[in-house]
Amino acid sequence: MTATEQTAKPATTRYLSTVALGFTTAAAIVTSLRGLPAMAKEELTMFFYIAFSVVLFLIPAGLVAAELGSAFGRQAGGLYAWISGAFGKRVGFWAIFLSWLQAMVFYPTGLSFAAAGVAFAIDKPHLAQDHIYVGIFSVVAYWACTAVALVGNQFAAKVTQAGFLLGTAVPGLILVALFVWWLASGHSIGWEHTTDPAVTVEHDGHDAPRYMPYIAGLSALAFLGNILENFTGVESQAVHATELRNPGRQYPIAIMIAAVASAAIFTLGALAVAGILPYDRINLNSGVFDALRSGFDSLMHVGWPVLILAAMIAYGALAGTLAWITGPSRGVLATAHDGMLPPVLQKVNPRGVQVNILLTQGVVVTLLCLPYFLMSDVSSAFFLITAMAVGIYIIIYLFMYAAAIRLRYTRPDLPRSFKVPGGPAGMWIIAGIGFAAMAFALVTAFVPPSQLPIGNPATYVILVAGGTVLFCVIPLVVERLKKPGWAAPDEEKVKSHGPSSELRQRLQR
Repeated sequence: MTATEQTAKPATTRYLSTVALGFTTAAAIVTSLRGLPAMAKEELTMFFYIAFSVVLFLIPAGLVAAELGSAFGRQAGGLYAWISGAFGKRVGFWAIFLSWLQAMVFYPTGLSFAAAGVAFAIDKPHLAQDHIYVGIFSVVAYWACTAVALVGNQFAAKVTQAGFLLGTAVPGLILVALFVWWLASGHSIGWEHTTDPAVTVEHDGHDAPRYMPYIAGLSALAFLGNILENFTGVESQAVHATELRNPGRQYPIAIMIAAVASAAIFTLGALAVAGILPYDRINLNSGVFDALRSGFDSLMHVGWPVLILAAMIAYGALAGTLAWITGPSRGVLATAHDGMLPPVLQKVNPRGVQVNILLTQGVVVTLLCLPYFLMSDVSSAFFLITAMAVGIYIIIYLFMYAAAIRLRYTRPDLPRSFKVPGGPAGMWIIAGIGFAAMAFALVTAFVPPSQLPIGNPATYVILVAGGTVLFCVIPLVVERLKKPGWAAPDEEKVKSHGPSSELRQRLQR
């Protein structure tokens, strides 16, 4: 074959496999083990909450995000591009800015879990319940993660990938194996000796575990949003649907693989925590470590494996935080270059990292760690912060579903390599189910849980609802303050996040 013939021969296209994308999506969902105690706190009613999360949230969100990702795959910004395409740049900016704020609210919960891991790793588990220690650790660890992110996105990605394997997958498998050993050894199972009516029901004169929630009011369902939050992140991988050979057929299968894998990890891990620990000993922040410690103490009469596993889990939690630090802030950078934010937030370092956005983010996260200093009960502070993050995230998903429906009518000719099956009716059904589920979860997010000593219910509602409203208003104020001339030159957009096809054509001209 001649050199000319070799040049003329088209390059072989490399496609993602269905299984690879499915498990990559599962890895994006299961960023750490921190959500297991919240599920374990529901004992066997966790099956209801997990089924709700998978069927009414995870699958609809994955399918809708795949269509939007395939339609706007060549444009930077993710959610910003999707929602802007349906409702205009102002609403798109509001949504991506809210996503950025939600991520900042999320950080203190992930960092407090890492704080508990370090406390167990140094064999001082009592520190996990010391709110001052948790607060100080969260602030210091966040700035350390920011420093790693500033080195560069590729380095941060390597740290994150290793963190998932060593800090989530391996400890999770060991926890499940420990529970299997616990059962085989004839040890008492935690959920069989619980008398709390929230998770038990009287049957033939004996208390038996509940499988359906005890509905005595919305407070009994307050953990729904907390559990739902563990399944978020499926939209982050939707842009890769176009890398499949046959997206229309393969992507729904990939989403099912991700749904089954993530649900299996969460269910088995939560069952292990609930089975090893008595109900009243399940702590939202340290439950995983308490279960490991109890298991190794009872089965092997040793404690050193817990120290190693706790250090690994802490690393995994920090790696998950790092993944989020480098994610939503990139979408905000796209809005800054479009003139929605002042030029000072457009700055990137030689490695293309959004320096000033990350520093601004760090200041806000430091302030958001204040509940750990002000509330003596770490579990309550943990749940309060999570509730605010969940409320914000749910609002974003509501707009994502609405955008997908609207675009079917306003931009029907938009190229979509993947489409939600069933035509417009199929989109209404899938997106409608997701929208309704999110709307219900949003209501429960503002209700104090009956399972925790929250204190004054009115104060809790004011803090969660007030915090959510405040965060929703902030991007509106920022947008009102924007000035003409804030948009970055095309060359700067290319330098930071690569050109879109439209931008390439403009630069070539």
